[in-house]
Amino acid sequence: MVFLNQFRCCLLVLVPVLLLLASNTTVRAQILDDSTRNLYGARTTRIIREEDVLRDRTEGRIIDTTLTNFPSARNWYHDSTFYQDLGHVGTAARPLLWRTNTQLGTRLGRNVFDRYVRDPSTIPYYDTKSPYTFFRFIQGSYGEQVFELSYTRSINKNASVGLAYERFAANKLYSTVSRSGLVEHTNFLLFARFQSTDERYHALFNYSNVRHRSVEQGGIQPQKDNLVVNGDTTRRADRVPGDLFGYGDEIPRLFLATNVEHRDGLRFVQSYRLLGRGLTAYHIVDWRRQMNRFQDAFGNITNTPGSTDDINFFAVKFLSRTATDDRAELHQVENTVGVLGRSETVTYRLYSRIRNASLTTRRRVGEPGITVPAQVDPYTNLFVGGTADFRYKIFAVETAGEYAFPKEYWARAVARLGPLSGELLSTSYSPTLTQVRFSGNHYRWGKDFDASKSAYKEDLDLQFTQVNQLTARLDQTLGRQRLEASASVINVSNLVYYDEFAEPAQSSTPRQLLTASVRHRFSVGNLFFDNQVHVTRGGQVDEIRIPDLITNSKVYYQGYVFKKALFGQIGAEVYYQSSWKPYDYSPSTQQFFLQNHFTAANFAVADVFVSGDIRTVAVFLKMAYINQGLLRDGYFVTPYYTSLPRRFEFGIRWQFFD
Repeated sequence: MVFLNQFRCCLLVLVPVLLLLASNTTVRAQILDDSTRNLYGARTTRIIREEDVLRDRTEGRIIDTTLTNFPSARNWYHDSTFYQDLGHVGTAARPLLWRTNTQLGTRLGRNVFDRYVRDPSTIPYYDTKSPYTFFRFIQGSYGEQVFELSYTRSINKNASVGLAYERFAANKLYSTVSRSGLVEHTNFLLFARFQSTDERYHALFNYSNVRHRSVEQGGIQPQKDNLVVNGDTTRRADRVPGDLFGYGDEIPRLFLATNVEHRDGLRFVQSYRLLGRGLTAYHIVDWRRQMNRFQDAFGNITNTPGSTDDINFFAVKFLSRTATDDRAELHQVENTVGVLGRSETVTYRLYSRIRNASLTTRRRVGEPGITVPAQVDPYTNLFVGGTADFRYKIFAVETAGEYAFPKEYWARAVARLGPLSGELLSTSYSPTLTQVRFSGNHYRWGKDFDASKSAYKEDLDLQFTQVNQLTARLDQTLGRQRLEASASVINVSNLVYYDEFAEPAQSSTPRQLLTASVRHRFSVGNLFFDNQVHVTRGGQVDEIRIPDLITNSKVYYQGYVFKKALFGQIGAEVYYQSSWKPYDYSPSTQQFFLQNHFTAANFAVADVFVSGDIRTVAVFLKMAYINQGLLRDGYFVTPYYTSLPRRFEFGIRWQFFD
């Protein structure tokens, strides 16, 4: 079944590609000279991003063909930072370390699948002298799967067009049925780039279509076990978390619950030089749609002996005791108009933006169910902002900020002197739409709820959150060593969070976080080391939960073999996380919330890998969590959600430049 799905994915992408090739044979690039030597490759294929166009720097960047990060699971997604998830590929996730919010205005606040979605403003565009194809496939023994295929080609020297398709998938971990699907994520992307012959006009366009479906199992159900006392007396007792590492033998707490998220987006960026590089006008149109739907039919479940069903998982059922079907859909359109310019020492950008949005919420009562009339709420936001940078030799000052009427803002100032820099970041932002109102079968919050209309007269009264952050950084390279270090003092006031009842709450006590991060990379001959340490103080309070210590260390040996026909690496990577009280997860609201009943023990995960590169083809073989059983049989990433056990994973990456 997995193979058939993958085959369909390939057809979906290959058919339009073949049609494009068949209809445009006149633009095929000549890739060989008279001596059959390759003319085109990674160095002749350049990546151009939106941020480059908005800085009027469109020479592009070289494609990354290195092996270093290929086997690491964090780099399989669009956000490679550390995350707390539900233990499997494609499951709900949240950033593990502190991240200061700079998104202002109307926001839906359903972000648990952001890690797997491309940001339309960071899509790569290509300047290709020849057709370029990228293929990536990763498969694990527990059903984890990553598939990506993209194709781009130049129509002429000033225009290119491309398309991409990707798929993330995973099988259930708590199931006796092999290959039972847990997650399926698909993303189709169409993108194009154009510039005028004199390079005064630039245009970027992309359209994305994302479909994500996740079965919600609710974690492991702690069942009762028979215990023998004095040889003949039996009694029933709760199993402790340390006994819940049976994986496929464990029973989930939810059986028929699913979360579905659809995202569609269209983004068009254009710029025109009015007075050389000193004054350029630009315009951005950004349309996005996000739909979230939670369903759970718990009326006709046959319980497994010793377990509980979906009804007991949710304490409250406002609308129906037989089924849940809650939906929220946000539409928004942004129009941004601005000017930008640069010289050898100064770069600036000024803009204004208007956002028109509407939130539609729907609910169904009963099974098969009656749809409650939809509630539609319109919103309008107006923003002004800009950036200004000054550079002279080893000294630089960078400033940026945005103001959203009537009183939201963020402002950043950075001063650099050689390898040293200092940054001040200040922000004040409103709560999300989900935080100020929610009406579902299991949760309701807001102010002055009108039961007759199943609607709120007013939003929940929450104040703006304020964050002031001071950071010092060092980025120094000496020979074959590179040291990146940073330390931050973060003051947070009026933080909005989800409390132990999984409902929004606001902190009345200002909190302070102290963070420090160090990354040291160096090599001795062909032996390479990459070590990271992240320390947080003040992250174990009522409103915030962050592990005190996170480390990630990698060591590998690399070099050529077989008369330089193969470039290979062999190494190991170890991740360590200290003990903490992780956030729990509410599937019906798609939010992580505080809990005080479950402490996750500290753990270390060791992976060993071997990878190789033959010209444009890269492969890796990896044994993940090789140390399972040395100290314990597993570890928890979220209360009653274990991560994957020891497993084998392999991957292939193929890049074609002709």
